[in-house]
Amino acid sequence: MATVKLNSTKGIWVMSAAIMASSMAFIDGTALNVVLPALQAGLHATSAELFWILNAYLLMLASLILIGGSLSDKLGRKKIFMVGIFIFVVGSALCGTASTVFLLIAYRVIQGIGGAFMIPGSLALISSSIDETERGKAIGTWSSVTTVVTVGGPILGGALADAGLWRYIFFINIPIGIAAFLILWAKVDETKDENSNPTIDIAGAIVIALGLAALTFGCLSLPEKGMHHWHVYLPLITGTLLLIAFLVIEKTSQYPMMPLNLFRNSTFSGANLLTFFLYAGLGAGMLFLSLNLVQVQGYTQLQSGFTFLPFTLLMIALAKISGKLADRYGPRLFLIIGPATAGLGLLWLAFIGQTRGINDYWGTYFPGILVFGLGMSITVAPLTSTVMGSVGQQYSGTASGINNALTRISNVLANAIFGALAVLLFSTALQTRVENVDLSNAGRHAVMSEAVNLGNATVPNDVNPADKEKINKYYHESFIDAYKKIMLLSSALCFTGAFMSFLFVKNKAVNPADSP
Repeated sequence: MATVKLNSTKGIWVMSAAIMASSMAFIDGTALNVVLPALQAGLHATSAELFWILNAYLLMLASLILIGGSLSDKLGRKKIFMVGIFIFVVGSALCGTASTVFLLIAYRVIQGIGGAFMIPGSLALISSSIDETERGKAIGTWSSVTTVVTVGGPILGGALADAGLWRYIFFINIPIGIAAFLILWAKVDETKDENSNPTIDIAGAIVIALGLAALTFGCLSLPEKGMHHWHVYLPLITGTLLLIAFLVIEKTSQYPMMPLNLFRNSTFSGANLLTFFLYAGLGAGMLFLSLNLVQVQGYTQLQSGFTFLPFTLLMIALAKISGKLADRYGPRLFLIIGPATAGLGLLWLAFIGQTRGINDYWGTYFPGILVFGLGMSITVAPLTSTVMGSVGQQYSGTASGINNALTRISNVLANAIFGALAVLLFSTALQTRVENVDLSNAGRHAVMSEAVNLGNATVPNDVNPADKEKINKYYHESFIDAYKKIMLLSSALCFTGAFMSFLFVKNKAVNPADSP
């Protein structure tokens, strides 16, 4: 198909459909973080179940998004994109009606399947439809708008949660999805790689899905069972072996969904390593910051959502500009400075203790969120453009799928590992403090058993009334201890991402000498 100009009528339709559909998937993640306290109370979920609600979606997304990208190249980018939107909308409608934690987890799996076919299709469609001279600008526009919508998710989520309407986080996807589907059907032309083989890498998809699920199960079982229980070490060993097997399958398969030869390009490898570390830090940092603000600092869920407004405004002001500057001067410096700045923001946020709530926001959380947002604004558009520009157009869907898969895989592992680690850190800190309280063995056990609920821990009814205030204070202090360590690790992941860019990213994204 002949490419079109970005500002042409067809170009606008392509961008509109891509942005609307992508925004559905991205907004779910950040908005859901803010409504988790309301969701936890509404469905009586434990902290482990909360992490499964997050990871059920991410697991399917991470394991199938590579196939989604590959199929979009092979069978048609518009076609696979529309299939993904349909499945995602159906899954969203079901999530909104879920009456139990189990049903919500099951419906999130359906959402994840839809997202796996939808997300890579958006970038692939842009890369194959928009004229090459404007492709960087188009991808920068997509990155900035979808990131603004993504980070605006907490505000929407907070408003709905405070109104008792957390289910509408899922229902809101329905009209957006229908609109994007109709635009694609009526206004956008099909594109695909005519020379590709339609064979699907089923073995690779099954192995990576099982591997990630096993690792997640092992990590989330760790706080309750301990490292020496077979529920923990067996899934962790199995998951690791399955991920190694996945790499072997991809290396030997004639039609892999993740062609390993793409990683011979050092810029492609560096950008994807940056993606993995940066988004692991971003995901863990935003999740635990949201829980801290609502469950410990006393913010309403709407106030918690508004704390991310500086982030959103910076993305609006700077993301598109950084994309243009990276196109002109090369992405390397942006992909070093940006993640490092984001890491400094998380470092600031790590050292904030108990506050007086929203009254202390400007002198506590605001500076850290501002620096963090500045770092992400510098990074997002250049990173996406670098990934898509470091491979040939025939690999656009696959490259998008790989980059998005690594984002979701990093989120899955971060949620599982940091979720387990947070409970362990919380329990350790609480154990030390509870020793100072005169409790019976049964009372001590009841107090400690609440550790699985993290910041949502409530003092057991049978605790002496004189000790209840003290125990509640210990819950808050123990959560802040755990939060600090999680945020420090999140910051370290961002700095690691910056170091990956320093080592591997080149200003000339596609080098004929190392291009696949």
